[in-house]
Amino acid sequence: MSTVSIDHIAMPTANAERLIEFYKRIGFTINDEDEWRAGRANAFSIQVGNSKINVHPEGYTASLRGPTAVPGCGDICFVWDGTADECKAMLEEAGVEIISGPGPRRGALKRREAVSLYARDPDENLLEWMIYQ
Repeated sequence: MSTVSIDHIAMPTANAERLIEFYKRIGFTINDEDEWRAGRANAFSIQVGNSKINVHPEGYTASLRGPTAVPGCGDICFVWDGTADECKAMLEEAGVEIISGPGPRRGALKRREAVSLYARDPDENLLEWMIYQ
């Protein structure tokens, strides 16, 4: 037996509304948004393929979380299913500033060659889109 994938990661946000709007604008689905807005859930998540990012909104408290987690502590790499030009166009159309790339990278998927682009979300989390060649 071994660990085979990541189910979810978690990150705090300083402004849940702003974060939801940003991730929706770049094509992600927000899980439990309606329940969170109605006060029936204390958090929501961003769906990423078969994994998710649990978001801890302002005022969220839980004993099982990193003791120094603060908004902007995330560094997340997504896999883009398309070309670097298509990823760049999507980010630009969404008004997202690309801070680096595309540039060569070595990805995790069987250590294949790739290129990637970097941006930041509203909390200043570092976001990377890996594009496999």
